[in-house]
Amino acid sequence: MQHAQWPVDRLFFGRDDAETDFSSGLLRRGFQPTHAYEAALTGRKSLVIGRKGSGKSAICAYLAEGGYPGRTALITPDDAAGDVIRRFELQGLTADTAKSLIWRYIFAVHAARYVTDHARLVHGGLRTPAPVRALRNFLDANDEAGDAKLTERLRRGARRLQSASLSLKAFGVEAAASAEGAAREDFSEGTRAARQLDTLEAGVRAAFAALDCAGTHEPLLILVDRLEQVWRLDSESHALVTGLLLAAKYATGSYQRAVRCVLFVRADIYDSLNFADGDKFRSDEVHIQWTPAALKDLALTRARISLDSPLDHEQLWGFVFPSAIRGESTPDYLARRSLARPRDAIQFLTLCRDTAELRGHSTVHESDVLEATEQFSRWKLSDLAKEYNVGFPFLRSVFALFENSGYEVRRQELEERFERIREALLESHPSYSEQLTPQAIVEALFGIGFLGVRRGDGVVHAGDSPLPVQAYENELHVHPCFRPALNCRTRRGGNTPSGPGEDADGRVSVGHTDFLRGVTTTDAAFGVSRAARLLDELRGSCERILRQFERSALPTEIQYEMSGPVHAVLGHATLLRDTVGTADTGRATLHVSSGVSLFRVLGRQIADQGFPDDPVRLRLDDEARALDRVLGGALGGGVGSGSSG
Repeated sequence: MQHAQWPVDRLFFGRDDAETDFSSGLLRRGFQPTHAYEAALTGRKSLVIGRKGSGKSAICAYLAEGGYPGRTALITPDDAAGDVIRRFELQGLTADTAKSLIWRYIFAVHAARYVTDHARLVHGGLRTPAPVRALRNFLDANDEAGDAKLTERLRRGARRLQSASLSLKAFGVEAAASAEGAAREDFSEGTRAARQLDTLEAGVRAAFAALDCAGTHEPLLILVDRLEQVWRLDSESHALVTGLLLAAKYATGSYQRAVRCVLFVRADIYDSLNFADGDKFRSDEVHIQWTPAALKDLALTRARISLDSPLDHEQLWGFVFPSAIRGESTPDYLARRSLARPRDAIQFLTLCRDTAELRGHSTVHESDVLEATEQFSRWKLSDLAKEYNVGFPFLRSVFALFENSGYEVRRQELEERFERIREALLESHPSYSEQLTPQAIVEALFGIGFLGVRRGDGVVHAGDSPLPVQAYENELHVHPCFRPALNCRTRRGGNTPSGPGEDADGRVSVGHTDFLRGVTTTDAAFGVSRAARLLDELRGSCERILRQFERSALPTEIQYEMSGPVHAVLGHATLLRDTVGTADTGRATLHVSSGVSLFRVLGRQIADQGFPDDPVRLRLDDEARALDRVLGGALGGGVGSGSSG
């Protein structure tokens, strides 16, 4: 038979993650250039945005491993690195601005190492220009010349920026911390750190200018990926990402043609950011979008590589796979039951292939695809909970509202189901009390792709239209991807399936109930109540003040006396936060107001004891002013963060 030349045991569509996929060779050989890739490669765009599994890391890996013709520097922060950045603050600066400085330091070190290496390797026959020698001396003096993990560089940079102890002698500048007669405004940690960083960046620019070759070769490309590894639903994580955006834009402008930055950010993280300069990034954005045709081509490309055969679509979808599943073309069947992103396509195709091999089939049969559909649906429902669990800890309970019912749900019907579990949700998740409403639930489920909405003659999902679900839109549909896992077999809960390609065999999906009981969720775009936010802001202020005490040169007895009340406020705020609900807004407001008063009293006491310009005293004033703004409604706009979640 013709299909004997394409045995299923040789068929391979790739790995789930880009790093493994690249190392196996399939991504390297079968990379599919997209609009987002071309935009990042050419420098037209510097901010690549996409959902989990949309191919962000694939683009990043391909650029880092030879897809870009110049030098690259790949930055992928892990938990340890994220913790350093979250804890980094500078008295006198907002969290966004402070965190932008630590990112700028990392970019400057990469640029410095690049330009000194470039001078040695490419311009080695010439006398090394003085600015390049100065930069090399800076790297040696600050232990940045050799290779190091990101966390180590961050810790060194954070410590030296906070203490203004960067060694800048290579540039003819003494450390600001040891300079005598410093101007009064230099007592601000932020001012001293910014001036030291400006000196370093000026040195990097001078080295590039001395070589005068930026226009003759590709610039250094700094790639930042995997931010979801360090993302938390808190103000410091918002500031971490916002600071990165600000630093990347600054570095690209500051170093001009010598350095470019491309950031890869998950869509739900980017959409949650709210900061004053957000509108300045619109022209930098490129959103990854996949069409069914593009995913179909991706499948063909990978099948060709693994089978080492120039097969075409008719052969792939007629001999390797069946041409149709229950009357629907196989590519359309697979596309309709998955989300439009490469990871879903690869997983679904691989599961079909694995099922066929386990059953001893030489090619994929229709029954293999049907069996794989059940397992794939359970996978995707579980993955959806994990993808959106940082800010949506009650997703498991919401999924249960659709179990063993029709996949079409009227809004009123969903509201009635939700009201039956609302009290239990409020009891389990009191911090989310203001958001636990039927309309908010519908908006969230539409936004994450679980629900679609009837518009005109079709059903629209979040990726199909920028318009969110409207309050008057009444007909809601569970996405076909999730229906088998929830046993949503029919349109309205009857016995007869409706619509092309719907399951008609009456099989009951097994395992979905166990899934709903067992999912551990805590990742989406739900915010907590005002009371919880107020207490979170107060706790953040206390933690920053206590870290400032740790860096302080105040006498030990003063530190002990002044930090004790701050520890007490932090402890009380933590206890109240654990049980806070809507009814506790008044208590939370009173607690924050008391904290503001305490910080001002402590600041005056430190000043009265002869330390009016100490960073701790200034930090206490900064945090008091920031909390005042929070109480007035400007949440997230103060010292703790310039972003809001």
